[in-house]
Amino acid sequence: MAVLVFLGLFLALTGHSSATYCVCKDGVGDTQLQKSLDYACGAGADCTQIIQNAPCYQPNTVKDHCSYAVNSYFQKKGQAVGSCDFSGTAMTSATPPQTSGCTYPASATPRSGAAALSLQSELCPDVDISSSPKILILNLSA
Repeated sequence: MAVLVFLGLFLALTGHSSATYCVCKDGVGDTQLQKSLDYACGAGADCTQIIQNAPCYQPNTVKDHCSYAVNSYFQKKGQAVGSCDFSGTAMTSATPPQTSGCTYPASATPRSGAAALSLQSELCPDVDISSSPKILILNLSA
């Protein structure tokens, strides 16, 4: 019994987590990763954290931005089975990618309509989406 109490205390103090993340795979081409990134951002992922000067913009690589976007999508879908595949470009992981200053969500985070419009207006200022719903596809490789 004392061992179980000690184990429980140890896990609580060490910050053990059973979080699951979705990350883009190594060895996948940038074109495929960009497609996954664009899909995730257009399908509800919170991509505000990977725009220029945002906390997760650096490192500015397609793979790092892809991992953030697919993880956000995966969390928004409640970690549903199949929501971390992206045509074979992503996989689940028990640990988030290690990036300085960037925190990968381990569960769904709400995104208001105002945040979505703010992101749209920053990335595509000439596009008016106020009259009807549209899907915004982001290309962050530039």
